[in-house]
Amino acid sequence: MKFKIPFTFSSLNRLKKRAGFFSSRVKYRKKSKISEYLKNSGVKVTREEYMGICEKNFFIALGILFVVSTTLLAVLSVRFFYLYGFLLALVFSGFVFFSQMSYPKVYVLRKQRELDKNLLPAMQDMLIQMNSGIPLFNILVNISYSEYGALSEEFKEAVKEISAGEPQEDVLKDMAEKSASVFVRRTLWQLSNGLRAGSDMAIVIKDSLKSLNEEQIIQIQNYGNKLNPLIVFYMLISVIIPALSITFLTILSSMVNLPGIMTILLFLGLFVFVVLIQIMFLGVIKSRRPSLL
Repeated sequence: MKFKIPFTFSSLNRLKKRAGFFSSRVKYRKKSKISEYLKNSGVKVTREEYMGICEKNFFIALGILFVVSTTLLAVLSVRFFYLYGFLLALVFSGFVFFSQMSYPKVYVLRKQRELDKNLLPAMQDMLIQMNSGIPLFNILVNISYSEYGALSEEFKEAVKEISAGEPQEDVLKDMAEKSASVFVRRTLWQLSNGLRAGSDMAIVIKDSLKSLNEEQIIQIQNYGNKLNPLIVFYMLISVIIPALSITFLTILSSMVNLPGIMTILLFLGLFVFVVLIQIMFLGVIKSRRPSLL
């Protein structure tokens, strides 16, 4: 996964250089979760630098949108077009600012889900290779070049550090501390402790797989329990209420003698409402899906 700030077209290093003035003026004493999210994202940017990038983009967006909106409103001969143009520019540039501010959190959550999704098959692959007599370092190299998404990328960094002379257990421990996934962190700690204690790594990996499978079963059960009220809500909002509304609108239009255009607009509004409910329901189902599946 590549860290790409929304509504930007340059690389992160160029954005850092261009926002130098804003970054130097941003100083916060209170701790913020943005620093933690940036650390878990694996990007080399501080909280002050990232805040400077967001502030610089806010003022640039405000200026561009102000010029565009006031020009359009002036062409349309709208009164007080400067005021309305400024309000429109302020709203949309504020949306850009808050989208960029929340992006590190969104990125970490996406990365966490991708790590959790690929963890089980990667651990099964490691166990098969370990039982085949392949050394642990070679297993890490094979995992880093496999198609396990963000997990393979993190193992590539670990392989580079081990190749540079760092002990395997220290590298795995550091990798666990930087990981955005709780399950990846726990698994890597078990591998690191197993290496330090000189344990049989096949047994350590097998125990990690067992705990992950148990956690997966618990997540599936919780997912099923959460789906029951969601299905009831879906049936009520997108099936029962639209059916009753169609019947009510049909009777109302015939009794009150509504104009044809008004009747068409009401039915179109009901159709749009049902479509939005369907999209929202799909988004809720996707967000509630267990991370280990």
